[in-house]
Amino acid sequence: MSTDPLLAELLDVATRAAAAAVQLVHHDRPEQLEVETKSSSVDHVTHMDRASEALIRQLVVEARPHDRIVGEESGTPDGDGTSGLTWWIDPIDGTTNYLYDHPGYAVSIAVGDDDGALVGVVADPTHARTYVAERGGGARCVRDDGGTTELRLGTPPPVERALVATGFSYDAARRGRNGAVVAQLLPRIRDIRRSGAAALDLCSVAAGRVDAYYEAGLSIWDLAAGRLLATEAGAKVGALAGDDTVPEVVLAAHPDLYGPLEELLRSLGAAEV
Repeated sequence: MSTDPLLAELLDVATRAAAAAVQLVHHDRPEQLEVETKSSSVDHVTHMDRASEALIRQLVVEARPHDRIVGEESGTPDGDGTSGLTWWIDPIDGTTNYLYDHPGYAVSIAVGDDDGALVGVVADPTHARTYVAERGGGARCVRDDGGTTELRLGTPPPVERALVATGFSYDAARRGRNGAVVAQLLPRIRDIRRSGAAALDLCSVAAGRVDAYYEAGLSIWDLAAGRLLATEAGAKVGALAGDDTVPEVVLAAHPDLYGPLEELLRSLGAAEV
């Protein structure tokens, strides 16, 4: 990993904040969750999402009062922003999984500048591991037992043997279009995986648990940390549609797989969902 003092400080703050949030939402999970809906009847937020974000914000502001903070739940940036750095927080990525106590939710924290994330941390409590990355410093998976694995992509399979992760929209009409693309894609690849947490899907690309990942409609807090992890592991992360900063449809894969898979997904209408 990098020896840059700023990156080391940012990684320390992000790692400590993620660990505190994991303690709150996972280890101290209450028996009953207070649940509300957001964009649709299947888009949920729990009081633990909000509590997790408040805790992360508090720890970041205490350590880095001049950074800007943008989180999924509160909407109001903290910090005066004079440092030029911004934190992107997803306090529980995969809230539906969390609501059902289903494995596959994470705490995702990234901090970066105008060029994107400098540091990314994705804590995966149900699998007892945390993914960390620094720009230019590589990516690794740190297990709760202390073991560490450096993440680096190997030679990818051809498209027809690729295991591809994706996700579906909370909007019913858009979700139907997502499903139509998948129905056409399935006979052309090895199989589909759908975990329900974008940050973990990107980490799965970095770790080689899937060969590629695409999804429409992500926000910057869904994407920032996982994108850095996948990129630092050797993946190409780009836009099937929209701006590369926050793609309308994101695609992540080994550079040798990216082009053929991009061509296939475009031919199936994945860029228009």
